[in-house]
Amino acid sequence: MRRFASLIRQGGNVLDLAAGPGRHTAFLLEMGFRVTAVDRDVAALQPLAGPGCTVREMDLEAGAAWPLGGGYHGIVVTNYLHRPLLSAVGAALAPGGVLIYETFAAGNERFGRPSNPDFLLCPGELLHAFASLTVIAFEQGEVSRPRPAVIQRIVATAGPVGRLPT
Repeated sequence: MRRFASLIRQGGNVLDLAAGPGRHTAFLLEMGFRVTAVDRDVAALQPLAGPGCTVREMDLEAGAAWPLGGGYHGIVVTNYLHRPLLSAVGAALAPGGVLIYETFAAGNERFGRPSNPDFLLCPGELLHAFASLTVIAFEQGEVSRPRPAVIQRIVATAGPVGRLPT
């Protein structure tokens, strides 16, 4: 995530979806972004709430419609997969907005949780799910850090690619 955060429009609005303890939210705030951090349990996020950071408690899997609007200059999703939301996530980007998405993929069951196929991406699934976006980077396979896992990552933009990170 850190490698590509500089692609997001400086000072832009960023959605941290399934923000968990707020690791990415805190980093994005430090970079000067305005962040909406969403999770079903926001206790760990509350200390980050304030100027520049809106914390929203919601179970994204409970509703049928996308409740978060659009026009985001960046959307960050890590370690979370709810397939019915994938098209809405891509559509919520502003023109030129950047999606940074990383989660577990098939094969991760060898390393522990998650092991349920409902929560593991199929090979190339993020490429297919975000085919309407311009792909900047895509990776899939085994990683050793922060712990052994099989993951899939995509960085894509709603429109043409601007400058790439160095």
